[in-house]
Amino acid sequence: MKKFRSVFLAAAACTVALGVAPSTAQTTGQPTVPIEVWALRDTMTTVQVSPSGERLLVIKNESRDGDYLMELYDTDNLGGKPYRIAADPMEIIGAQWVSDDFIFGTAWQQNRKKVNGPEEGTYDYASFIFDVNKKKFQRVEGVFSIATLLPDEPNEILIGTGRSVGSAAEVDPFSAFRPRAYYKLNLKTGSKQLVLKGSEKYPTAVFDSQGNPRWTSGYDRASKEEVTYYRKPGDGSWTEFARYDQDDHENLYRVLSGFMGLVGFKQDDPNIGYVIDNRGEDKASLWEFDFNKGQFGEKLAGTDQADVMWIQTSSLPGDDRLVAARYPWDKRNRIWFDDQEKALYDALEAQIPNAHEVSISSRSRDGNTMIVQNRGPRDPGSFWLVKDGRMSKLGSRNPLLKAEDLSDVEFIRYPARDGKMIAGYVTKPKGEGPFPLVVLPHGGPHVNEVISYDEWGQLLANAGYMVLQPQYRMSVGWGKELFDSAYGQHGLAMQDDKDDGALYLVEQGLVDPDRIAMFGWSYGGYAALVAASRDPNIYQCVIAGAAVADPEKVYKLRSNPWTPTAIDDWAQRRGMIGINPINEVSKVNVPLLMVHGDVDARVLYFNFEDYRDAIQKAGKTDAQFLTLTGADHFYSTLMYEHQEQFYTKMLDFLANDCGPGGL
Repeated sequence: MKKFRSVFLAAAACTVALGVAPSTAQTTGQPTVPIEVWALRDTMTTVQVSPSGERLLVIKNESRDGDYLMELYDTDNLGGKPYRIAADPMEIIGAQWVSDDFIFGTAWQQNRKKVNGPEEGTYDYASFIFDVNKKKFQRVEGVFSIATLLPDEPNEILIGTGRSVGSAAEVDPFSAFRPRAYYKLNLKTGSKQLVLKGSEKYPTAVFDSQGNPRWTSGYDRASKEEVTYYRKPGDGSWTEFARYDQDDHENLYRVLSGFMGLVGFKQDDPNIGYVIDNRGEDKASLWEFDFNKGQFGEKLAGTDQADVMWIQTSSLPGDDRLVAARYPWDKRNRIWFDDQEKALYDALEAQIPNAHEVSISSRSRDGNTMIVQNRGPRDPGSFWLVKDGRMSKLGSRNPLLKAEDLSDVEFIRYPARDGKMIAGYVTKPKGEGPFPLVVLPHGGPHVNEVISYDEWGQLLANAGYMVLQPQYRMSVGWGKELFDSAYGQHGLAMQDDKDDGALYLVEQGLVDPDRIAMFGWSYGGYAALVAASRDPNIYQCVIAGAAVADPEKVYKLRSNPWTPTAIDDWAQRRGMIGINPINEVSKVNVPLLMVHGDVDARVLYFNFEDYRDAIQKAGKTDAQFLTLTGADHFYSTLMYEHQEQFYTKMLDFLANDCGPGGL
């Protein structure tokens, strides 16, 4: 971060001048909302109220080619001029209040045009402190994320090395075992004091609100086991809790799912923790854990439908009261423990239009001022201020998208051919079916996907296509049995789950069997390439974005001699054992569009180049290729020009080149 600059500017409405007007005629293949609207980066990403309730922090972008910046408002005078802060030549991508006087955040800048290897991207990152009273930035040397706030020490926070961008941490099975260092950061001086340095045995830590390290998991190379440890408050050393054999693929779900472990502490009793674990059952539940006894206590919440994956604590700052456990279904459903918090959420949901995923993202200490967010099928993301009992809308992630432009999403469950029940989300376009269908599998594949607002799904529905987002086996959140049934099934049973969802919608009379396509990104792109060579084939075309086209080559680049056997076996079965698309090019029997960023650090660009060369060598003429110059893997790196180029090409391909007469 070479320098920061800050200037006073007049407040500007959070809208984007495009010079276009939405059309009203609906023709399949042509969206009624212009592509220029869909291609926008979020115009507003963060709104937070300070702990005192006196100030408002907003991160926004006011033009399609502009950078994100911060604005500070007086909550008693939102119509007044905000204080506006940019990070030239870097761009602010995240920030939050850490006290009444300080904001901690992250900025980035794309400084390279070449990726040197896996995870070696083209962006540089920097952390910063912003002193609200002095209007002054201070760079924090290194890249950090907040480990915990320290409410009893208002001028200090606990930070840890490393960052999380997009869903990178969610799909990296080794992230939990990479050692991190933790520091107490003085917000006034910027000085850091080392608190805990991670090692191979104790790589990371979960801290309580007092800054005590309480939980960690490491890997024992000698025994090839994942080992979990805990500490009681004030302890200076770790106590071993449990071991999980990493040579046994039965333990893969625990490692790859990423959500099991310590998630919080009981209010007023730091010796009682909250742990999510399946404890021999198919579905994970929320349990009490007694640190004094070193053992589990009462099961607090569970369901036979899905894993408990998250908890929710009180919306009041400094209040660690457990108010709900959450699990995936039609949305992230809650199992409530607190009637008062439930009543508050019920009241908010009753007042916010198209309420779906409502959350209180920040709240003042006295509880009288809060920022509420909503996100759902008919709301791309809205921000609301509640102050002294009054509610007002502050802005939207995309203010040019109206509720009537968007489509409802229905949660379904359908049977796979072997009897497994698969969850799915169906976005229905306007009009009457049967519709053309786009099957849109998520990336990962070992992630949880709950559809609230999904830009790709809504864009396709706005263009007249029904969209199915299947939660195929190996998707996280639906239990160990479904996850384990995917072992060694990349391109096989995992692929069948996607096809079976499409055929289920055909049987329901919702989909035209001769108008089905698949579009996916990352692992979803891999699935699209596999779909292109299936015989018999239910698809008329496929679109493969950032696709893992040669998983064998990817595996060999990333293999490590100390990798646990089970994870190594799983990685090999992503293509070395199973279907490797680059070896199937001679079998491709439908039109294909490949899209890839040329600086993708997660799925390297060679996947695109090698597959393109192979398919051209095989004499396949129904293949098209689009490179997004300067784009990395994750959605956050897709700028306006990338999305405009991609969406234009995708919709043209579906309408004109997807099978006879287009989709």
